[in-house]
Amino acid sequence: MQASLKAPCPLCREEIDFVYRTENIPYFSDILIISARCSCGFRHSDIMVLSEGEPVQWTLKVGAVEDLNIRVVRGTTGVIEIPEMGISVDPGPACEGAVTNVEGILNSIAEVLENLLETEDGSARERAGELLAEIERVKAGGMEITLVIRDPKGNSGIVSDKAERSHLVADAVPP
Repeated sequence: MQASLKAPCPLCREEIDFVYRTENIPYFSDILIISARCSCGFRHSDIMVLSEGEPVQWTLKVGAVEDLNIRVVRGTTGVIEIPEMGISVDPGPACEGAVTNVEGILNSIAEVLENLLETEDGSARERAGELLAEIERVKAGGMEITLVIRDPKGNSGIVSDKAERSHLVADAVPP
């Protein structure tokens, strides 16, 4: 189902269409995709999971180039971790859900690291460069990592037979 709503652009106040579309992610849940674009450059997209489940953890060993195409759904309460790299991406108050793949997750992390290269110096800059090199090795199939997604609301997932799903004890899930 798709619908749209006309509303003023938050930047320039021009009237634009906000498009709402529902989709079903097989073996997962129904989601609501919200998007809008304005000629002034404003863009908005968000994914909302339309159900709430039990606290869950998904774990995926990524070692082959083909693994980069595995679909990943991150709900607004999902924590992404790559233990081998010491990376943890916690959701903030403005966290948007996303449907992407493993490569998309790595590219998002790389974008943050590239910004650090421009703004930081010393050991933080050096570490960002090391992590960027490791991401490139993973993408080339030369380094194995573990992708972990923990979600206290159960709205995140990894859509692959290679992924392991486990139930989290509510007390073990950070708020």
